[in-house]
Amino acid sequence: MDHTEVLLIGGRAGVGKTTVGWEVSVLLRAAEVAHAVVDGDFMGQVHPAPEGDRDRARITEENLTAVWANFARHGYRRLVYTNTRSVLPEATGMFERAMADEARIVRVLLTASDATVRERLGRREIGSELDRELAGSVRSARLLDRRAAAGTVRVATDGRDVGDIARDTVAATGWIGRDGAGRR
Repeated sequence: MDHTEVLLIGGRAGVGKTTVGWEVSVLLRAAEVAHAVVDGDFMGQVHPAPEGDRDRARITEENLTAVWANFARHGYRRLVYTNTRSVLPEATGMFERAMADEARIVRVLLTASDATVRERLGRREIGSELDRELAGSVRSARLLDRRAAAGTVRVATDGRDVGDIARDTVAATGWIGRDGAGRR
């Protein structure tokens, strides 16, 4: 494969992006599909924000560009990237610049009800951030529902096994054939 392909997994806080991203990697490894996984939340996790980059978009892109350059140097052409807003149209430019070529981008928006997210975040956020995370998750869900890029595949996660969700997510890419073998 000569071109780059990117699977963007977006969704509100508590929807299961990171868990699904890792399970997607399990499926890809089983099918012997070469890939890299990046949790986009870590690409801009700095405090305080860099001067002139309040929303940390520039440092996120710079870090993604550097990390991808290392992966590409080793021959990787597929990236699984998880981040809340990665499925928004304005995110496309970051991936095109970071990948330094015409990347085929597949967007999957994971969805979940408020009740499901409240239960999941209640287990995850054991510190002082629960109320802030819940409020932010509701805002993000509305934004993502309204503004996800055209062609974004929506995958519901309520009451579903992570393996089933990951299979639906991988199916959107075409990276694994019906026979379970990876496509080159």
